[in-house]
This record gives sequence, structure tokens and C-alpha cells, in this order.
Amino acid sequence: MTVKQKRYFGTDGIRGVVGKAPVTPDFMLQLGWAAGCVFASEGNGRNRIIIGKDTRISGYMFEAVLEAGVTAAGVDIQLTGPMPTPAIAYLTRTLRARAGIVISASHNSFRDNGIKFFAADGTKLPDRLELAIEAQLDKKLITVSPDRIGKASRIFDAAGRYIEFCKSTVGTSLIFSGMKIVVDCAHGSTYHIAPAVLEELGATVVATGVSPDGLNINENSGSMSPASLIDTVKAEQADLGIAFDGDGDRLIMVDRQGTVVDGDEILYVIALDRQRQGLEFGGVVGTAMSNLGLELALQGLGISFTRSQVGDRYVMQEMLRRGWKLGGESSGHIICLDLNTTGDGIVSALQALAAIVHNEQPLADLVSKMQKLPQTMINVELAGVTDILSNLAVQRAVSDIEIRLGNNGRVLLRPSGTEPVVRVMVEGEDSSKVEEYARELSELVASQVASSS
Repeated sequence: MTVKQKRYFGTDGIRGVVGKAPVTPDFMLQLGWAAGCVFASEGNGRNRIIIGKDTRISGYMFEAVLEAGVTAAGVDIQLTGPMPTPAIAYLTRTLRARAGIVISASHNSFRDNGIKFFAADGTKLPDRLELAIEAQLDKKLITVSPDRIGKASRIFDAAGRYIEFCKSTVGTSLIFSGMKIVVDCAHGSTYHIAPAVLEELGATVVATGVSPDGLNINENSGSMSPASLIDTVKAEQADLGIAFDGDGDRLIMVDRQGTVVDGDEILYVIALDRQRQGLEFGGVVGTAMSNLGLELALQGLGISFTRSQVGDRYVMQEMLRRGWKLGGESSGHIICLDLNTTGDGIVSALQALAAIVHNEQPLADLVSKMQKLPQTMINVELAGVTDILSNLAVQRAVSDIEIRLGNNGRVLLRPSGTEPVVRVMVEGEDSSKVEEYARELSELVASQVASSS
């Protein structure tokens, strides 16, 4: 059965430029009311929705209008203030809330914002509920009777609850004493969580990106901009570095030499350690963007691997379908389904650090067991064009490059689910050829976009 096309929800909620539809106060008021109505109809009695946010300045504005909309629908809310996205998933589940809402645009700049929803079990909303919310958006906002208006309260110990949860994922006996770690929180929602977690587990922490001012989230910092992390790791002679994105659901790492360790490599390290411990996790779910080197390395360990569409919700769907416990994306979204119900940067970092302790090997040595194939990805702006993948010239160029790459290479063109770009990815054994082909294909795509717009 074909799923009805959504108007607002993308692969990771609703996102866009603040002040431009749909990321406007009036829309968010209507969205809060629509979501409140839908979630209220899902349960019995008085319901609660937890609302968290990252550190961007527009979060305060959208928090206020969401609060008004949800309570107008007769649903109680609990506010957490700035908290990582996976923390809201955890709190929604453990506090038995009807749903969770996160106000965040993840790794984007402060100019953007968006909304992510979690169902009562802490997972992303199924299509059925997203479509129900969109249908409710078309209706006139009607406030419930005064005696049924929702109440608002604040969860004052939200940070402490989540810190203790993160620590619990590596057990009570494991400590990171003697380990010096640089942590870059991207001036985002992990700024008051990640350093505390690592310090309480015994590590010496050098914290950067922990001075949010509402405008500097993800600015030259975090998982998307690792240059400063690399410099700090080298300057501090640290054992490694960890960088999160603005809402804390993804990470990258840096070894002591300053080499970036991406999501594919982190997945490999975690899988390797779980196998060593004899833990049953089924296999690993990657995506179409996952490096072929990850697949080959896991095969060498006898660990099953499969690919899903790009997007953590699709990784999750495939994990649930197969009953597997580990999956993720090259970008650093790692899902440890036996620990949390969504991608969790801090928890994933702790699993990788635990592998270092268990194996008594530095990060670089663990990662060296997996050999990545050269991969180049170039983003091409779409400028309003939506059907570039059906362009015959582009299709012929892709086929031609695939022939030139042979059996040990791949070409992938994928429209982003969060930005108006198409991602052009080429992977193969020869790095110079990979770069050449990626540049050649991206230039063709750009020219076809220009001629179509």
C-alpha cells in the first residue's frame, strides 16, 4: 500500500529557516494544537507531552507557542529546557508521557529550526501519526473548555536523570581514569551533559563548544566542523576527541593523531567489542551511504550487514524488522537499540570508549582493523528542481562512471531529506579517480539543475 505524501514532515521531522513557512510562530501554534489533539485521542484520561529544545535563540519563541497550542488542546506539558534529542526520547519513555517534542534543527545553523516528535515508547513517529497531525493542521484551532486546559510544569532534574542514564549504559564497574578526552559540544544541547558524564566516569575532560549564546550553535564547531577539535586534541596531547552536533544525536571522534573517525568506523568499533564480549546483537544496519569498507570488515568478522535508505528512521525500521540491535549512518547517527530508542551521541561515544578500555588498545588501533574505501561526496544545490534523478543525461553519466569503477565501486545520487541539495557520492579503490568522477558528475548535475530551473 502506498503511503500518502506528507506536506510538512521530512525524514527527520519538520525543519526550515526561521520566519519562513512552515517554521513560523503561527504555524507552530497550530502544530502544537494539532499534535495535542492527535496524541490526546491516542490515550485515555489526561495526557502529557514533554517538550525539550536545543540552544538556538528561536527555541524560546517556539517553545512558548507550542506550549500554548498543546495546552489549548487539553494536554499537559512538561518542559526540560535545553536537552539533547535522545534525552527527550529517554524521558518520554521513562516518565510515561504520551509523546515528546524536540525543538531543534540538529546540525544546521541558528538560522534554522524545526520540530521532532517521539512516540510514547521513545521512537520516531510512525507515518500514521504524522499524517494524522497533518490532517489536523487543516482544522480550525478550538480551545478546550477552561476546566480542561492543559497544565504546564518543568522537569527540574531532567539533566541529572539523563546523566545517570548515560552512565548506566557502560555498567557500574567501568571507569575512564587515565584517559584525557577533548569534548566539543558545538555550543549545543550537550554542553551541560557530556562533560559531566565523562568526568563522573573518571576521565580528564577538556570541554569546548560549551558556551551557547543562542547564535553560535554548530558554528565552526561540533561534528560537522572537526578542525578545532583536531587542533585541540593535538595541542592538549589528549588520547582522543569527541564532537557532537547541536542536538546531540550524532557524533564523530578524533584519535590522538588528529585523524577523524566517522560513524562507519565507530559502528565497527562497537560491533567488534560486542562480538568480543559475546553479546548477541544480530547484525549491523547501515545505509546506502555506508562505506563499502565497513561491509567488508564486518563480513570478515562473520557479522551480518545490510543497508537501508539514508535516514535514522529507516535504519531503525530495518533494525526492528530484523530484530538487530546495532545500526547507524556515516554521519555519526548510531543507534544502540538495546540501550536507547533513537540515535544517541553520548551513549554511542561511551560504547566506543568502553571498547578502548575492554581491548586495552587506543582508538586508532581499533579503527585500523577496518579499511575504508576512498569516498567523495559533493552537495549540489537543487534550486527548486525536484526530479534531477530522472534526468536522462544524469542517468547516462552515472551508468558510465559505474562501468569505469567496476565491481569495487559505487555511485549514489540522493536528494537530502533536510536540505535543498542532492548528494553526489562516488566510492572506489583509487582516490584520485573517485575525486575526479565525483567532481565530473556533480558538475553535470549542477549544469542540468541550472538548465531546468
